[in-house]
Amino acid sequence: MTATPPRRHDPDRRDRLVDVTVDVIAEHGLAGLTARRIATAADVPLGSVTYHFAGLDDLVRAAFTRHAERMAEVFRAHFAGVTDRASMLDAATDFVLQGHGASNREWAIAYELYLAAMRDPALRQITEAWMRSSRDTLQRVLEPELARALDGVMEGLTMHATLTTAPPTREETRTVLARVLDVQP
Repeated sequence: MTATPPRRHDPDRRDRLVDVTVDVIAEHGLAGLTARRIATAADVPLGSVTYHFAGLDDLVRAAFTRHAERMAEVFRAHFAGVTDRASMLDAATDFVLQGHGASNREWAIAYELYLAAMRDPALRQITEAWMRSSRDTLQRVLEPELARALDGVMEGLTMHATLTTAPPTREETRTVLARVLDVQP
C-alpha cells in the first residue's frame, strides 16, 4: 500500500496564483499564458488553478485587477502632495519622465491589459476603473474635464517615453503639460 502524501496547508494559494499569473504575463504575455505554466510557476498542482478560479479568464481578470490596483496606488501616492496647478505640473512632469514609477515589467503587463481590453469587455471594466481612479486623483485639484485631458496626455507621453530610444527631454515634456494645464512652464 502506498502512502498518501500529506496535504499541504496553503491558505494563501489563491493569492499566490494571482501574483504568479501577473509574473507569467510579464514574462510570456497573454499569448504564452497557460494554466500549466501558472501551476508550475506557483509550484502547485494543475488542478489548483481550476479549483480556485472558474477558468483561466477568471484568473486573468484577477491578475489584471491586482496589477491595475497596484499601479493606481502608485499614482495616488505620487500626486498626494499636489495642491495647485503649479505643483500638478511638477508632479505630472516627474511622473511621465519616470515612467509612472513603473518598471519595464510593469509596463509590459499594462500594455498586455490594454490590448486584451480592446477585445474583452470584462477587461475593459478593469481599465475603466483604473482610469477613473487616476482622474479622481487629479480631480482633487483639477476640474473633471481638465483631469481627463491631463490623464490622457500623461498616458500618451509616458507611452512615448517608455517605447522610444530617444525619450523627450524634461523641458519638452514640461512644455506640453504646461499647455494642457494652462500654466507657465
